[in-house]
Amino acid sequence: MQHIDPSLIDWSRAQFALTALYHWIFVPLTLGLTFIIAIMETIYVKTGDKWWKNTTKFWMGLLAINFAIGLATGIIMEFEFGTNWSNYSWIVGDIFGAPLAIEGLMAFFMESTFFAVMFFGWDKVSKRMHLLSTWLVAIGSNLSALWILVANGWMQHPVGMHFNPQTARNEMTNFWEVLFNPNAYSKFLHTISGGYVLASLFVIAISSWYLLKKRELQFARRSIMVAASFGLIVSLFNVTTGDDSARHVAHDQPMKLAAMEGLYDGKAGAEIVAFGILDPHKTINDNKDPFLVKFSIPYGLSALSYHKLDAYVPGIKELVNGDEKHHIISAKEKIKKGKEAVKTLTAYKKAQKEGDSATAQKLQKLFESQSAYLGYGYLDKPSDVIPPVATTFYAFHTMVAFGSWFILLFIIILYYTMTNELSKKRWALIAGVISLPMGYIAQEAGWITAEVGRQPWAIQDMLPVGMATSNIQSGSVMFTFWMFALLFTILLIAEVKIMSTQIKIGPKEHTNV
Repeated sequence: MQHIDPSLIDWSRAQFALTALYHWIFVPLTLGLTFIIAIMETIYVKTGDKWWKNTTKFWMGLLAINFAIGLATGIIMEFEFGTNWSNYSWIVGDIFGAPLAIEGLMAFFMESTFFAVMFFGWDKVSKRMHLLSTWLVAIGSNLSALWILVANGWMQHPVGMHFNPQTARNEMTNFWEVLFNPNAYSKFLHTISGGYVLASLFVIAISSWYLLKKRELQFARRSIMVAASFGLIVSLFNVTTGDDSARHVAHDQPMKLAAMEGLYDGKAGAEIVAFGILDPHKTINDNKDPFLVKFSIPYGLSALSYHKLDAYVPGIKELVNGDEKHHIISAKEKIKKGKEAVKTLTAYKKAQKEGDSATAQKLQKLFESQSAYLGYGYLDKPSDVIPPVATTFYAFHTMVAFGSWFILLFIIILYYTMTNELSKKRWALIAGVISLPMGYIAQEAGWITAEVGRQPWAIQDMLPVGMATSNIQSGSVMFTFWMFALLFTILLIAEVKIMSTQIKIGPKEHTNV
């Protein structure tokens, strides 16, 4: 087995995490704000009311700022697959590259083309053509997310492929199986609906600020009405997609689910933890309670995962040590089988190189019976299959807690808006403003749950992160990490500053009513 520099792995992971987390500050706002803008412009075209045109143009200006900076971070992230993760790109590039190529050729091309018409085409094309362009930008941005999440969903649950021992690469055998991977579409729906929630919070927060300052009153009321209505609908949809996503995690990534809930000992009728503080000293083989404090809902995890109150949910201990009763193979046995697969693959390549076709053919058949555990052959010990439990647990529960609050917030804001009392409810307006940073935290927490929870895998059960890195010096990655950290921070500060300036200026051509 090749020697892998642990610091290279750590810095490569840190750099990609940094890029992804910064990129995800910008993406969900684009996904949701494009649809809110399209709804507002539709109202303008239907009514002919110039108030709605000016409202649409204001939010469109903020979208343009966010779109441009998000594009820069996204391009850098895709380049990192070639620079820091060349082994990953080699092993799964035939599969992973396909949806990304389609995203660039189809969705991003459509989004970028019509964005120019949407932003610069006012009074240069007809109202209906401009409206069509706005809707196509919204659809295009979400199609971009679809193809990217198809690729990510495949990493979480690899399907539609076969490992070719001759090339040591995973090759696609069924494109449609990759596209309609249940993990991918549930992840897509949950992700975009989360983006819609964030965009709704964005519009509500800025509009609430105007109402607190007693500025742009009609503009703020109308914007809040659209955003709160849209936000309530999509937040409820977000709950249903989250439920669907959790069931796929339970079936395809049981260790992630166990980490999400801090579940060390599996049980039938497992409870779900609504609130808890983990014991940082807990290990899988001691008898300590995993929690210092917790509040749980009986049978909740079994119901969430399998829609059965008495369903058995395996814990971290069973997934590491195995459980014959529930047909769970131990990590130790999987690693043993994986190392046998690695040994067979090495012998097969040697026989091929020496021209011993008879031996190569026998070894190929043997390898095919072992290949399901190939990825485990690159792990050192059974505990390596355990992700960072505390990070996964707290990220997941942060996302859920804030998501629940957002539903309540949308109901409150919508109620007071419809009763024309929102301007008098200063506490509700303040809640609307401070909920925006909560929205961003919830977005980041969701991605941390998804990505940290599947460690140590780059491709679930197939390719450990340590085997996916490029053969480069860790110092090079360290340097670019700090360079990107500085660059992304400057970009973020620039966005906040430019947006703040535009918000202080306010919508143009208005009358304060």
